[in-house]
Parts: sequence; C-alpha cells; structure tokens
Amino acid sequence: MRFASPESFALIALIFVLALFFLWSINRKKKILSRFGDMFLLMQNSPSISFARQGGKAAIILIGMFFVVLTLSQLQCGTHMEMMKREGIDLMIAVDVSNSMLAEDMKPNRLTKAKQEIRGLIERLKGDRIGLVAFAGEAFVQCPLTLDYSVVEMFLDVIDVSLIPSQGTAIGDAIKVATKAFEGQERKHKVLLLLTDGEDHNTDPIGASEEARKQGVKIFPIGIGSPVGEPIPVTDRKGNRVGFMKDRNGEVVVSKLDEVTLQKIALNTGGKYYRASAGEMELDKVYDEIDKMEKKELEGKLLMQYEDRFQYPLFLAIILVVLEFFISEKRRNGLLETSAK
Repeated sequence: MRFASPESFALIALIFVLALFFLWSINRKKKILSRFGDMFLLMQNSPSISFARQGGKAAIILIGMFFVVLTLSQLQCGTHMEMMKREGIDLMIAVDVSNSMLAEDMKPNRLTKAKQEIRGLIERLKGDRIGLVAFAGEAFVQCPLTLDYSVVEMFLDVIDVSLIPSQGTAIGDAIKVATKAFEGQERKHKVLLLLTDGEDHNTDPIGASEEARKQGVKIFPIGIGSPVGEPIPVTDRKGNRVGFMKDRNGEVVVSKLDEVTLQKIALNTGGKYYRASAGEMELDKVYDEIDKMEKKELEGKLLMQYEDRFQYPLFLAIILVVLEFFISEKRRNGLLETSAK
C-alpha cells in the first residue's frame, strides 16, 4: 500500500482544527444552558436536547473528512506490470563558445543568450533524446545523447569561452562532429540545433551540411547576434572589462552575425533558420517543427504500476456525509413526548 500524493495528509491539520471547534461549540452551548439553572434538571425538562447526538454528528463529519483526505492522497494498493514506451527524436545542440560569443549585442552577451535558448528548448521537450556539442576552433561532444535532461543542463552550466583553447569558429567541424554523434543508420529522427553568430573560419560549413543531409540530419540554425556587428570585449581575471579585442593592425574587431551562411545550411538540410530574439519566439517555432517530425521509439521498459484505490475512501466519505444529514441532534423520546402533548 502506498499514497501517490502523501502531501495531502497535511490537510489532517484542518480536521484537528475542526474537531477543536466542535468541542468548543458544544461546551459553549452547555455553559449558556447552565446559566438558566442546574444542568441535570434542565436536561430532564428539555429531553429533546442531546449533546451526545451533536457530538456523534461531529464525529461522523470528522471521520468523513479523514476519508476525503485519504481520497486526495490517492491511495494505491496492489501492482501490475506495464510496458512503458517513450517516443521522440534525437536532438544534438551545437553551441559556439568562441570569443566572438562574448559580444554584447545580445544581453548580457551572445553566449549567455545561447545558453538561455538551450534551457528554454529543454523545458519544451518531451521524450526526446538530447546531446551537446561545443565548438570554437575545434569541436567535440560535450554530452552524448541522453534522456536525462538534468545531466544535459549540468554540462551546459560549465560551457564557457575558456572551454576550448583553440579559438576560431569551426562551424563545419561542429556539423561533422554532431552528425557522427547520432546513433543508428536511419535517415530520419535526427535534428541538429546550431547556435552561433555564423562567422566561420574556413571549415566549409556548406559542404558539411550537405553531408549531414545525406545522413538524414535536419539543421535548424539560430543566429546569435546582430548583422550590424559588435566589438568583442576583453576582461581581466575578475571579469572587469579592460578594452576590446583588436586585430594585428590594432583595429577593434567587430563581430557580425552571418545570416547568409546559416540560411544556406538550413536550406541544404530541409531545416529553417531563425534569429534569436529577446522574447524567444523562435524556440516555439523550432519546437513546433520538431514536434511535427516522425517519432521513433527511444525506450521501452517493463515497469511496476500501482493500482489506484482512492474510490473506496471516497465512497465511505459520501456514505458518512449522507448519514450525518439524516441523523437528528434531538433525542427520539423527546420528539415523541413533544408530539404527544
């Protein structure tokens, strides 16, 4: 025997409060009645009054409320075995961790915004496997495909621009690594979400996307940043800004969102390109696209399921409520004597 919602037992405190109220109410009636004379004589001359019956009715109400609490706590007794199946798609998320993701045209910066987008998507997913790829000058699998979203979020927390020493933006390598990370030989159920500013450094992302398409991977790039561009801040060890990144000629480097490349990647694989926004409306669109895709069985487990038995205390609670309604607070002999007169 177990209870699916044991927190409902906190309502028993209300039953105790109501019990105290009933005791106080009956005692108060007795005190008021005693003002008119000796209690024994008054009860003899008023045979219709029965504090015992009043207490009995109160007890029935309290017991009925206890059965209501048992109902709300979802009493379960007995078990059976049931095959639980989970269906979904495989989703790899590649996130850019190059220095350009420190640009602040997305507040507080591009990388933080990208991580917010990933968390927002995870909240929307139901039953899909998910994995992480981090890339800058090179790419590697940060978290393999898993159904445990808490593990993915744990790996996401440690993603930072210092994660990969080799700087640059190897979008092509990220697509290749993510494509290899998918398991199985099927040509469907595979989605790659690419979060980057799109500034690739000679890794042929278009060619990599064509190879991904052959493997049945749909790529949905989300552009992080602004096409106008933003300088890349340089910070000290304490995180304080000390200037902006400069090239060899001493010119401030301005990082711009390359939407053309990302649009071509999406077009090559049958996916769609979206630009990140403050309201994260693009996440709803990406999730809708994923939800429309054909699902595959990702997991099948034989699990023990408990049988619900909340109907029984509910039935007893109803019986007690009806019974209390028909029980009078007056003694029967008192009623008979009054009618005879």
